[in-house]
Amino acid sequence: MAKSQLISPHGSDSLKILLLDGKAREEELKRAEKLPKVVMSSRETGDLIMLGIGGFTPLEGFMGQADWKGVCQDMKMSNGLFWPIPITLSHENKINPGTEICLISGETNEIMGTMKVTESYKIDKEFECKNVFMTNDPEHPGVKMVMEQKEWNIAGPVKVLSESYFPTEFKGIYQRPAESRKIFEEKGWKTIAALQLRNPMHRSHEYLAKIAIEVSDGIYIHQLVGNLKSGDIPADVRVKCIDTLVEHYFVKDRVVCGGYPLDMRYAGPREGLLHAVFRQNFGCTHMIIGRDHAGVGNYYGPFDAQEIFFKLWDGALECKMLPIDWTFWCFKCGGMASMKTCPHGKEDRLFLSGTALRKGLSEGGDIPAEFSRKEVLDILREYYASLTEKVEIKMHGHATGDAEIKKK
Repeated sequence: MAKSQLISPHGSDSLKILLLDGKAREEELKRAEKLPKVVMSSRETGDLIMLGIGGFTPLEGFMGQADWKGVCQDMKMSNGLFWPIPITLSHENKINPGTEICLISGETNEIMGTMKVTESYKIDKEFECKNVFMTNDPEHPGVKMVMEQKEWNIAGPVKVLSESYFPTEFKGIYQRPAESRKIFEEKGWKTIAALQLRNPMHRSHEYLAKIAIEVSDGIYIHQLVGNLKSGDIPADVRVKCIDTLVEHYFVKDRVVCGGYPLDMRYAGPREGLLHAVFRQNFGCTHMIIGRDHAGVGNYYGPFDAQEIFFKLWDGALECKMLPIDWTFWCFKCGGMASMKTCPHGKEDRLFLSGTALRKGLSEGGDIPAEFSRKEVLDILREYYASLTEKVEIKMHGHATGDAEIKKK
C-alpha cells in the first residue's frame, strides 16, 4: 500500500480512533448498561465524539490534573505534547480510581461511551478561565461554561459507543477524519486549507476561501454543527446557505464541505489553535486565521488569534496558519479587498461580519447587496421571518471596523 501523501495526525503516525463498532460495540453497550452513570454536558458530549472519531488524536480520554494544568498554563500536556485547551469531564462527586462508568448524553439521555476512571481532582476554575479565555468575566460564554462545571474533574481512557444524532441529522455534511482524509487522497490533494465556520458565508468568508484555493490544492469548508450561543444562526440553516454558495460560486473540484460535532467555546486565540490541531487530524495542512477568529464581543484583539500562532515553539504543530488581513468590500475598488491591497479610506469600505449580518437580518433591516450573495440572503430572510422570538444582537468594534485593526 502506497504511503499517504497527507499530513500526519497530531502527535501520531495514525488516527487514534476510540469509537467501537460491530460486535465489540454491542458487547460494550450491554456492559455499559450495568455501570454507574455519569451525565455529560453538551460540550463534554461533543468532546467525547471527537475522541471517538479520532478528531482529538492522540488523546485516549479525558485529561488528568497534570495534563489539565500543563495545558492551561503552558499549552503542553505532561508528556510535552502541544495541546491548547483542556479536554475534561466534570462530576459532582469524587470517583475512585479503577471505577468503570457509563457516559450519558444530557441532551438525549443516550449511552455515549464508557470510561475507566484513573483520577478525580478539583480545579481552580478561575485559573483555567484566565489562562484559556484570558478573562474571568462571567458574561463571557466560555467562562460561563467552565464556571458551571461540577466540582470534580474525572479522568481516564474512554470507549465511545455513539456519535449521537450527528450522522443522521447532518447526513452528507458530518464527517469523520478518516472520511475527509480519504476524499483528499482520492483528489490527489497535498496542501489543504481549512476554513472554520460558525456563521453562513458572507462575502468576506467567500473571499478568504478563494484566496486559500489560489495557494493550495483545495479548501475544506469545515462547519461547526454543535451548539452555539443564543442569537447565532443554527447549523441546519447555515449548512443550506453554504451548500447554495458553493453550488453557484465555487469550482466544485476545489472544495470539500464537512461538519464536526463540537460546541463553540469562544476562546479566541486558544480556540484557533485547537481548530488547527484537529484540522490536522482531518488532513489539513493549513488553517485560515482571519479577523477575530473564534472570538466573542471585544474580549480579544482582532488579530490575537494570528499572534498566538507566531509564538508557538518549533515542532508544536505541523498544521500551519494561513493568516489573512482584515477584508471588506471597497466601493472604489469595486470588489472585495484587504488592508494589504486597498489604498482607500474607511468611508469607501463596507466591513463585513457575521454579527452585523445577524443584527441586520434580525431587525428586518436592508442588507447591502455587497454583504452577501442573494441566494444566501434569501435563505436567511426566510429563517428570520419564521422566528417568533427575536434575540438582541450586540455589535462590537471588530464587527464594524471601529476597533484598532493594526497588528501589534
